[in-house]
Amino acid sequence: MRPHRFHNVTRIGPVQVGTHRDGRGRTKHTAVCTAPRCDFSADYDTRAAAELAATTHRCNPR
Repeated sequence: MRPHRFHNVTRIGPVQVGTHRDGRGRTKHTAVCTAPRCDFSADYDTRAAAELAATTHRCNPR
């Protein structure tokens, strides 16, 4: 399986939101926190959901 190729990447605070195609060819949107020791990442079906998760995310590093 080849790695995800993200496009349309934006940054909202410490969270990056990017768009990619999954293994079945469907478009997915991913939100990933880039803060140290924060393990937040999630896939969403819509860009709006990923951006909402990015704006409401609060880091809770362990």
